Amino acid sequence: MSKITCECGHVNPEGTVLCEACGKPFEANQHLNNNKPEQLLNMRYDGSARRSQTYQRTFIDKTWNFFSSVKIGVSIIIVIVVASALGTIFPQEMYLPPGSDPSNHYKDQYGILGQIYYQLGFHNLYSSWWYLLLLAMLGISIVIASIDRFVPLYKTLKKQKPKRHPNFMKKQRIFGETDSGNIDYKKLKANLKSKRYNLYEEDGNILAEKNRFSRWGPYVNHIGLIIVLLGAMLRFVPAMYMDEFLWVREGETKQIVGTDGIYYMKNKDFILETYDMEDEGNSQFRESLQKQSAPVPENYQTNAVIYKRTDLPVVPGKEPELKKVKEAEARVNHPIPLENGISLYQASYQLNEFSSMTFKLHDKGDEDSNYGEFTVDLIEPKDEYKLDNGTVVRLERYFPEFELDDGEPKQVSKFPRNPAFIFEVDAPGEETEVSFAGIGVNIDASGNNDYKLGLTNFETRDVTGLTVKKDYTLPIIAVGAAIFMIGVIQGMYWNHRRIWIQPKGAGVWVAGHTNKNWFALKKDIDRTLEGTGIAFPVDQQEEKDAEERRKDDGIISD
Repeated sequence: MSKITCECGHVNPEGTVLCEACGKPFEANQHLNNNKPEQLLNMRYDGSARRSQTYQRTFIDKTWNFFSSVKIGVSIIIVIVVASALGTIFPQEMYLPPGSDPSNHYKDQYGILGQIYYQLGFHNLYSSWWYLLLLAMLGISIVIASIDRFVPLYKTLKKQKPKRHPNFMKKQRIFGETDSGNIDYKKLKANLKSKRYNLYEEDGNILAEKNRFSRWGPYVNHIGLIIVLLGAMLRFVPAMYMDEFLWVREGETKQIVGTDGIYYMKNKDFILETYDMEDEGNSQFRESLQKQSAPVPENYQTNAVIYKRTDLPVVPGKEPELKKVKEAEARVNHPIPLENGISLYQASYQLNEFSSMTFKLHDKGDEDSNYGEFTVDLIEPKDEYKLDNGTVVRLERYFPEFELDDGEPKQVSKFPRNPAFIFEVDAPGEETEVSFAGIGVNIDASGNNDYKLGLTNFETRDVTGLTVKKDYTLPIIAVGAAIFMIGVIQGMYWNHRRIWIQPKGAGVWVAGHTNKNWFALKKDIDRTLEGTGIAFPVDQQEEKDAEERRKDDGIISD
């Protein structure tokens, strides 16, 4: 790489815009910092060489330059935002009703748009490889862009000198000259220190600086964002994050998913409480409650018993030996905590789910006749049922929740919400008959049956829906968000201010720079120069703007 040698003798790396030692602007490199010779200095990185603007040769250089570009980073963010918005058009697969078939659900619920949504893979958008790749690219862009800018800025600010080149002084936005030799340097230094400036001196030259830490605010933002992205991506690591759903019927004991078969839960009782419009305590909600077509739940909870398996290690197929750990209540926003960061959250419920149905066999034309009854357990139905008169009823097919599709029964889900059955009736000495029976439906398959199966009784029970959740990523995301906010405050409420004071013959030059809030810097300079014999400097940018306005108004000519 070629080097740039300044007139002061310092050798600067290629791409340097201001000499690292004396601050002299290099006109040949002005295009790198968007400066023209007649323009004021752009001091964003103090003219130091950035890697992305100097190395352009190898594949690594081009990759670095690609990800260091702010335009590329913003483009990736826009693509992520658009993709995330697409993911909210229809529910993600994880939020579909348990037991639903995604390939049919989106088409049935949302038509052709839902089918396209499913076919394009947007139903699992946030765990798709390309979405995770976008997040990774954003993280890489933030890291490379930060390093590309932070390192040269840090080096420059760390070794800046009080004595600067005359062109450096003259091209600062705030600049002033004083010819008088009656200057009170002692008072000047006292004034600067009272404004909490740190002073650096070299051969009578003074650099006053404060709030340098504010320059690192954007990079602290980036660190916070990277931690947030890391936490978001760790949600796809099973050991760090789990979000499963568990349906448990009243009286049923089930293994809790995600606990490696160690924990079990029994639904001892499910309770649903609705708002009472006559209750004086709910008077403020009465109008809203009256508009509802159904009772509004005030509280729903699961009274649960938690068990822990004692016969470890777990042997597949072996009946577990359980020890009661505790009894607890799961209510909305009041989960049941387990070990290893796992909690049970009350999320949903199903009232009056069918648990069993009782049928009787009678003559087709005489409902008062009765050849025997049998009860079907809807969770674990038997293959056949023997009646007292020797008749055998075989369960050919079972539809927990069915609907008719062009006259054919179709299973909607595996939960017994609208059960139906295809029975074979094998009476002694007679031909086997086929019947389709359910709630409100009883079809003679052949039209020539002598017998009929009639529903005589049924039992129901409530079902609770619990979310089994483990989230070790939330503290990581919270730390990242906190760091991000620290960076926002650091960069927003403070600004980096520098004042250079250099003796010139019998007089003195004053120049100032800040990364923002020029009004505050000018106010600081004016106050520190009061009573020191130094003339107040001028804002050269304001003078240029005023001159341009006068030209536009025709007051002065070019």
